[in-house]
Amino acid sequence: MNERPLRSNFEPGTTREAVRRAQWKALGLSDKDLLKPKIAVVNSSSELAICFRHLDEVAKVVKDSIWASGGLPFEIRTAAPSDFIISAGGAGGYILPSRDLIVNDMEIAIQGAQLDGMICLTSCDKTPPAHLMAAGRFNIPSIIVVCGYQASGEYRGRHVDIEDVFMGSVQASFGKLDPQELHEMANNAIRGPGVCSGMATANSMHVVCEALGMSLPGSAPVQAMSPKMIDFARQSGERIVQMVWDDLKPRDIMTEAAFRNAVSAVLAVSGSINCIKHLQATAVESGVDVDVFALFNELGRRTPVLSAVRPNGDDTIEAFEAAGGAAAVLKQLEKQLDLDAMTVTGRTLGENLASVEVRDAEVIRPVDRPFSNRPPIVILHGSLAPESAVVKLGLRDDDRKASFEGEAIVYENGPDAIAAVQRGDVKPGHVLVVRGMGPIGGPGMAGPASAVVFAVYSAGLQNDVAFVSDGQLSGLCNKGLTVAEVSPEAAVGGPLALVQNGDRISIDVDACSINLVVAAEELERRRAALGTPPLKPSSGWLSIYRRAVQPMSTGAVLIRDL
Repeated sequence: MNERPLRSNFEPGTTREAVRRAQWKALGLSDKDLLKPKIAVVNSSSELAICFRHLDEVAKVVKDSIWASGGLPFEIRTAAPSDFIISAGGAGGYILPSRDLIVNDMEIAIQGAQLDGMICLTSCDKTPPAHLMAAGRFNIPSIIVVCGYQASGEYRGRHVDIEDVFMGSVQASFGKLDPQELHEMANNAIRGPGVCSGMATANSMHVVCEALGMSLPGSAPVQAMSPKMIDFARQSGERIVQMVWDDLKPRDIMTEAAFRNAVSAVLAVSGSINCIKHLQATAVESGVDVDVFALFNELGRRTPVLSAVRPNGDDTIEAFEAAGGAAAVLKQLEKQLDLDAMTVTGRTLGENLASVEVRDAEVIRPVDRPFSNRPPIVILHGSLAPESAVVKLGLRDDDRKASFEGEAIVYENGPDAIAAVQRGDVKPGHVLVVRGMGPIGGPGMAGPASAVVFAVYSAGLQNDVAFVSDGQLSGLCNKGLTVAEVSPEAAVGGPLALVQNGDRISIDVDACSINLVVAAEELERRRAALGTPPLKPSSGWLSIYRRAVQPMSTGAVLIRDL
C-alpha cells in the first residue's frame, strides 16, 4: 500500500494548502487528485526547431500514463535550444548558457511548487545535460525519456543529413560546392522530428542517460515518434509514479560507479566531447566527487571503440539502434562496468543487462574485435593547458596523426580565422590558434569553432595544420588534430592569451600533453604587459552567465554558494 508522506501534500488548513487548493480546484482537480504524487512533465516543445517539434505529442502520452498509474501530472515548459537555430544570435554564445538556464527554469517551477517527482522529455543537445543536472540538484525521483533522432534524407541517390549540410555550407564558401546543390541538400536533409542523426552530442548524451541508469534500458537511441519510442514514453510515465512511492532518487542512481559506466559508454561509441563537461556538471550538481576529465584518460586506456556511427564511420544511427543501441554497447562492455550500479528500474545495471542481446556484432562489436583499441577522446595537460584541454581523434589507426609541433598563427575570433584560411594565410606546419571563445570570453563559448575546423578541412589542410582553441566544438566535428576547450581560457588570463604568432606549440596525444614552447621568463614579461584581458561587451542573459559561470573543471556550472 502506498502511504509514504509526499512533500507536495501540505497540512490542511494552512495558508500554503488553502491557496494551492484554490488554484488547483479551479483546474478541475478533485480532492482525491490533490493527494496523488504530483509529477512534473518537463517539456521543451518549440516550433522554432524540428528537434523539439514533436514533444507535445510525447507529453500527452506521458501525462495519460501518469494519470492511469495514479499520479497527477503537471506539464512544465522550458527553453528549447537547438544549436542550428539559436546560434544565429549572440555570436553563437547562447548555446552552452541555455543548458544552465533550463536547469534554473526547472528549479523555479518544480522546487518552488515542491512537486514529488519529474519526468523529462529530453531531445536536442542541451536538454539531456540540463535534465540530468536538475535531477542531481533537486534529488527528487526523476526519469529521462529519450525523445529520438530524426529521419535523414536522400539527395541524388545518396544519404544526406544535417552533418552533410553543415560541412557543405563551409565547402560552398570555399567554392568547392555549388550553392544550388547546398540548397537542395538542405531541402532534403531532414524528414522528421528529432535530433541530429549522427553520433553527435544529442545521441551521445542519450546513450549517457541510459548508461547512467536514468533512462529505461533499451530506450536509446530511438527514432523519434516510432512505436518503440512512444512505448518507452508510456512505460516511463508508469514507472515514475512508483519511483515516487519507492523514494528512488537520482543520487541513489548517479553515483561514482554510474559516472564511470557512462564514461566507458561514451568512449565505446566515440561520442561527442561535449559529454565530458556535461557529465562533470551533472556530477557537481549531484554532489558526486569525481573528476570526469581524469576518468576519460583512465578508462580510455582500456575501453575499445565498439561502434562507428557517422561521423566516426559509415554506420547510421538506425543501424546502431537495430543492433541493440546503448544496451548492446553496455552488454559488450559488461566485464569492465560496475554492474551493481542502481538504475531507474529499481534494479541494478547487471540485472538489466542479463537479458540483453547484441543483434549485430558488426555494428556493435565485441571488445576483442573493436573498430579501434586507441582512445578516441583524450584529455591533455601542459604549459598551454594547465587545467585541461580536449582532443578527439575518433577511430584511430597508426596513420592518424597524434602529435604535432609547429608555429602558432593566432586569431581572436572564428570569422577572422576562417577568412585567413580562405586567403591562404594558414599554411602547412601552422598551429591555428583561435581564442576568446570560452565560457567567459565568448561569452558562453561563442562560435564558430567547428566552422573553423571545417574550413581547415575544406582547404585540404586537416593533415597539415593543428587547431587549438578555448571554444567548444559541435559533436559532429571529427576532423584533423583539433584541441578544444583549453582551460583556463584566454579571457581569464590563461596561457592561451599569451600565445603570439611564431611561437612553437607542441601537441602529443599519446603523452596527453600540449605545451607552449616559450621560455618562462618571456611568458611572465608578456603576462605583465597584457594585464587583465579585455572582454567583449555583453548584456542580458549572456552578461549574467559570464559573471556566474565557473571553470571548465566544474563542467562550467554556475556559481554555488557554500
